[in-house]
Amino acid sequence: MRRASRIITLPASILIGHSSSAGAVHNHSFTSLTLLQNRRNSQQQSFPGDFLKWGSLGFFRASSFATGFNPLKAKPLDSIIDVERVKDRSAEDIASAWDDFHLGRGHIGASMKAKLYNLLEHRAVDCRYFVIPLWRGNGYTTMFAQVQMPHMIFTGLEDYKARGTQASPYFAVTYYNEFAESKDMVLIRGDVVLPSKLTDSEAKWLVETTQSFYLNDMRYKLVERFNKQTHDFEFKDVLQALEMPNL
Repeated sequence: MRRASRIITLPASILIGHSSSAGAVHNHSFTSLTLLQNRRNSQQQSFPGDFLKWGSLGFFRASSFATGFNPLKAKPLDSIIDVERVKDRSAEDIASAWDDFHLGRGHIGASMKAKLYNLLEHRAVDCRYFVIPLWRGNGYTTMFAQVQMPHMIFTGLEDYKARGTQASPYFAVTYYNEFAESKDMVLIRGDVVLPSKLTDSEAKWLVETTQSFYLNDMRYKLVERFNKQTHDFEFKDVLQALEMPNL
């Protein structure tokens, strides 16, 4: 994932397609994975496994935690940036301005190579769920992720245990591949739905870390185990991969 620390060579202001909608993203931009075209498929795919190691956590055997929400449309890219105006700019310029535009706004802006996005998309077809420990203070809270490209959605594992399909999303991510062929780049936008549950920096770490488990061959074995060989899944292996203590 590209970071926003590089020099900005393209004014972020040209990215704004419609300033009024960009300023009101908290009201309508959050994406649920229950888009209308995916609802039937989502409901047909059951939550993986019987979770022998996780049985005491009380997992709900639901199709996906997002199915309890009314479908919300993701913001189209041309409502955020002026696609026509930036199409002749370099990928580096576009990515830098995209990152800069999202800083400090309750959103995460990033980008990735198209090849990596294609791998992420491919692997998410068979492995849609994972758990990520988020370190806070002297311990960690566990986040539950659903990856259904071009979206990711996160909620707290405890909330999912308690509310199942009615659990509130903390963080929603949308991938835009409009520049995949022309710029070898996919833009990433993350919306922090519940700022009381997740900070911007935590959200950025969360999406970067989740991507690393899907894109790194060794880490992806844990994702596969979680989804396909549940009996063999050990959460301590995730902690070890992230160099976190097993509390």
